[in-house]
Amino acid sequence: YEGYPQIENGVGMVRSLIEEVISELGKHRGSLKEDSVTMITGTLVYENIKMLADMVNEKYPNIKIDVVPIVNDFFGHNITVAGLLTGQDIIAQLKDRDLGYRLLMPQALLRSGEDVLLDDVRVSDIERALQIPVNIVKSDGKSFVNTILGKEIFSERKRT
Repeated sequence: YEGYPQIENGVGMVRSLIEEVISELGKHRGSLKEDSVTMITGTLVYENIKMLADMVNEKYPNIKIDVVPIVNDFFGHNITVAGLLTGQDIIAQLKDRDLGYRLLMPQALLRSGEDVLLDDVRVSDIERALQIPVNIVKSDGKSFVNTILGKEIFSERKRT
C-alpha cells in the first residue's frame, strides 16, 4: 500500500503471516505421525487461517486440521476479531464437537502475559470443560506451522 506495511490495521499482518507460513513450511522435511487438531479463530480472518491450515495439510496430509470460526456472542456478532473472543463462547461453540487431540488457540485471545481471556476464563478452564489440551499459537508463521505440527509444544515442554 504505497510503501506502507499496514501492519496495525491487520492487512499487513495477514500478508506477513502468509509469507511466514510459506517460508516455514519450506524448511520442513519428512513425514509426521497422524494427528488431528482443531484450531479456532475469529470470523474476520477465518478464510485466511483456513487457507494457511490447508497449506500445512497439503504438505502433511496425515494431520487433520479443523479450523473453526468462533462467533462472538458475548460482545455481539459484529465483533469479528479473535482478540475479543471469550472463553464462554469458545466452550459453548465447541462443547459438542470432535476436537481431535489438541485445541489450538491464538495468543491474541489472552491478556498480555497471562493465560486468561477477557471474561476471566483461564486456558485451564477451557481444557477442563472440553477435556482436551490447549496449545497457544503465537501470531507468527513459524509458531503457526510448528504448533500445528506439534513441534512448539515439545520445545516448550523441554524448557520447563
